[in-house]
Amino acid sequence: MSDTKKIASDAFANALSDLAPSSSAIAGLGDGAIERLIASFEEAAQADDDGIEFWDARDLQELLGYQRWDTFLEVIEKAKTACVASGQPASNHFSDVRKMVSIGSGAEREISDIRLTRYACYLTAQNGDSRKKPIAFAQTYFAIQTRKQELSEDNQYAPLSEEQKRVLLRDEIKEHNKHLASAAKSAGVIEPLDFAIFQTFGYKGLYGGLDRPGIQRAKGLRAKQNILDHMGSTELAANLFRATQTEEKLRRDKIRGKDAANNTHLEVGRKVRQAIKEIGGTMPENLPVAEDIAKVARRLKKGVTNSPKTLGD
Repeated sequence: MSDTKKIASDAFANALSDLAPSSSAIAGLGDGAIERLIASFEEAAQADDDGIEFWDARDLQELLGYQRWDTFLEVIEKAKTACVASGQPASNHFSDVRKMVSIGSGAEREISDIRLTRYACYLTAQNGDSRKKPIAFAQTYFAIQTRKQELSEDNQYAPLSEEQKRVLLRDEIKEHNKHLASAAKSAGVIEPLDFAIFQTFGYKGLYGGLDRPGIQRAKGLRAKQNILDHMGSTELAANLFRATQTEEKLRRDKIRGKDAANNTHLEVGRKVRQAIKEIGGTMPENLPVAEDIAKVARRLKKGVTNSPKTLGD
């Protein structure tokens, strides 16, 4: 494995070592499955004459488990819309191209394709069918790798530290909680108190029946301390997956009613917990408390990393 692929593997595997895409996705996947998935995504990456990284959409189509090109194009169109909504021109990340492909016996024909940046791949995965096993993996993988690239373009070959992974994942959760709130509102969770109850059901599913105060007590946190701000990267990754998959299920299954939405969040939380259990991971309530993320972010902004000695201070 090349240095670049090893770094990509470490960045993802270290953040999600206690988490699997889903209980159903685990079935039939042997040892090293996540490493093979990571290698497949990275091996599909290419570079143009200026050294700019890109993926061919037809390669990504296969990696994400889509059989039909026209079906995958619909996903890409949704990704373009999301790109524009994020304030970026779609043309900066999606480029139409033509290329020649072999059709046997030395003959070739011209087909259409699309060059995708890493951000375009991330958006495509986010708008894909989460029932496909590779999609859930790709959603979190591209999120981490895209934010890593944004964090340090000039230091892209350095592996992410635990602090960097925490900051990236915490930011992702903030963003996805907005989407989750929107999906919950569409399901009938309107009032702030109702949403707080809805969130409680998700935590109870993931944390074995513990609500937010229960998690705080288990971890020795004060009532005013935000539990997400004191999670390590593995615990944050579990909560990110809980949020993204609950949002997807609420929208996909057209869940309606507060009780149904609450039960959906509870169910997804339980399935994530079961996935962790099946692969022998540490239950999230038993993971160690981490330093306040705000302090970590300020230190990273100044370019100062924490030493093992100061972590216990």
